[in-house]
Amino acid sequence: MAIAQSWWRLALVCAVFAGAAAVLGWKGALFGARPVLRAALRATVQLAAVSSVVAVVLLSVPLSWLFLAVMATVATATAATRTGTGWRGAWVAVAVLGGTAPAMAVLLGSSLLPMRGTTLVPVGGILLGGAMTASTLAVRRVLDALEQRRGEFEAALALGFTEPEAVRELVRRAAADALLPALDQTRTVGLVTLPGAFVGMVLGGAPAWQAGALQLVVLLGLLLVESIAIVAVVELVAHGLVRRPREMV
Repeated sequence: MAIAQSWWRLALVCAVFAGAAAVLGWKGALFGARPVLRAALRATVQLAAVSSVVAVVLLSVPLSWLFLAVMATVATATAATRTGTGWRGAWVAVAVLGGTAPAMAVLLGSSLLPMRGTTLVPVGGILLGGAMTASTLAVRRVLDALEQRRGEFEAALALGFTEPEAVRELVRRAAADALLPALDQTRTVGLVTLPGAFVGMVLGGAPAWQAGALQLVVLLGLLLVESIAIVAVVELVAHGLVRRPREMV
């Protein structure tokens, strides 16, 4: 491919993209340039490292499962860090894995997903990424809503609601917003975007209909994974397992 034959162009375009994003965020007083540049650097290093080992990993089913375990750990740690809940963020693992594990079990049990490294790692990674994103968004939105509506929360308790009941009533709408990216991606697939699974299969020589079928399964699997993750987050917050220190009651 042209990208593989023009490394200097690849480096230049990546530098322009990352630099422009950093400058825009800084000039717009939205976020600092450092997080963008750090993320770009990390992506470069991590992809270089993964590219050097993934060919070996994909040849072995046990190594593929081990690689997925590492991915799940990183996904959980990333989501937990973003919540600002300290050690309690570890409970986010329930949301991340609670959605991904059943979806993978269905795919493997139905034989739609062959027990091969070349399928386990890509599909598992997509599902874990969706669960991570949904969990992060859900926790942040739910905890923000709970903080902003503190008076309503206390009023609900005074009216006889239990703490879990009061939390659920106040945060459901905020939590539901975390599913919007997945819903929009599913609604517009083929019209606005051609997701990675579809493009990868087509570039690999698979018939377009097979690529489309796989992409449909992945998209609907993501909806399930992220729905479970969001519901799990609501319950974790409702039962006080995930809270910011200042929100402990």
